[in-house]
Amino acid sequence: MAIHIPFSSDTYKERRQSLISSMTNGQILLLANEEASINFKDNWYPYRQDSTFLYYGAISLPEMAILIDIEEGTTKLFADDVSIDMVIWTGPQPKIESLAEQVGITHTFSYNELKKHLRGQVHYLPPYRAEQSDKLKALLNTSTLSPSLELIDAIQKQRSIKTQEEVVEIEEACRLSKGMHAEVIKHIRPGIYEYELVGIASKYAFDHNVRWSFPPILTKNGNTLHNHYHGHKIEENDIVLVDGGIELASGYCGDITRTTPANGKFSSERQEIYDLVHKMYNEAIVKSTPGTPYKDVHLHAASVLVNGMKDIGLMKGDTAEAVAEGAHAMFFQHGLGHLMGLDVHDMENFGEEHIGYTDTIKKSTQFGLKSLRLGKELEVGNVITIEPGIYIIPDLIDKFQAENRFASFINYDKLNRMRHIGGMRIEDDFLITADGAKMLGGDQPMP
Repeated sequence: MAIHIPFSSDTYKERRQSLISSMTNGQILLLANEEASINFKDNWYPYRQDSTFLYYGAISLPEMAILIDIEEGTTKLFADDVSIDMVIWTGPQPKIESLAEQVGITHTFSYNELKKHLRGQVHYLPPYRAEQSDKLKALLNTSTLSPSLELIDAIQKQRSIKTQEEVVEIEEACRLSKGMHAEVIKHIRPGIYEYELVGIASKYAFDHNVRWSFPPILTKNGNTLHNHYHGHKIEENDIVLVDGGIELASGYCGDITRTTPANGKFSSERQEIYDLVHKMYNEAIVKSTPGTPYKDVHLHAASVLVNGMKDIGLMKGDTAEAVAEGAHAMFFQHGLGHLMGLDVHDMENFGEEHIGYTDTIKKSTQFGLKSLRLGKELEVGNVITIEPGIYIIPDLIDKFQAENRFASFINYDKLNRMRHIGGMRIEDDFLITADGAKMLGGDQPMP
């Protein structure tokens, strides 16, 4: 069984040393993910290692832990070589000592020795799986977990800034993501089913020995933001929204969205909406510069939307007031984008308030704006998505109109005549440089 270690041992040693230098005292405990059963114990989901474990230790195997001692400056790996019983089922696997050497760890111990090495203050991250919560409680002899805010802050600062070797990995993930989209778009036509297009995306991933970075969102109902039902037949006048990405063996991801007319040409009404999404996308790219709060970029895209909708006749009134009151969220219900790297939504298991916001730039509770995952100032080295969209959702129209909500900004008469439009989104991935936002994965024309 091959274990992919993407970078040199020096990279992992330097990452851990940087983490140590940003902490005050105690120990840092990083647990590997365990296997997760689908419907009975030995029928597992495809294994995915914890991203922070990958960042500092790279080894993609369960039943492992890394313990970093801040005062001593040492790292210990706790894991066991596979037994002969497991070799029968899985085949030979590398020795733990050999894997540890590849990531610059010289101290290895049996996994069941972990607890006796824990002492003093132990820093750990918020668990996102129940078995990790139970394991932490047992290791630390506690019934209540208190994840370390100091550790969260140190790791998010380090992982948010991508190194050149990380950018190379993400660039490749984005290139393959765009290739997957191009292959799917090539097959979009009236008469094909959504699941057939998902099958094409799946074949592309298997053909390139990679996997999806998340279950694909592929739907002719583009106004269902995270649709995972793929049973519809594509009709002549449908549009097809595809949101999907590729994940490499290293764990680095891509995340792309395209919206395509089934018959090759948008209707005049849909073309107006698509052109407006494209304008939001282009202006957001220009605005995404170092030092700019991404919340401001999101709000600028919202202003572009309102102005465009006023031209179309779907909105009215003062643009700034409409955005301040959140009227644009009738059409743009999600955030403009998020950080991306080893996770599609990078480090969000730490909590959005810790990753996407600061003490001065707080997460909003306003409908629409509350779904913006990244609000803080952009920095050189960030990798982000830019993904504006416009969605005409009949249920939302009915609710807001019944409440007389945003009546001074929304032309409900015309909007009701356009209930059939659906939803459209454009998304690409960008590296923030000193000069602004650089698209990753190569340039590819909008369909």
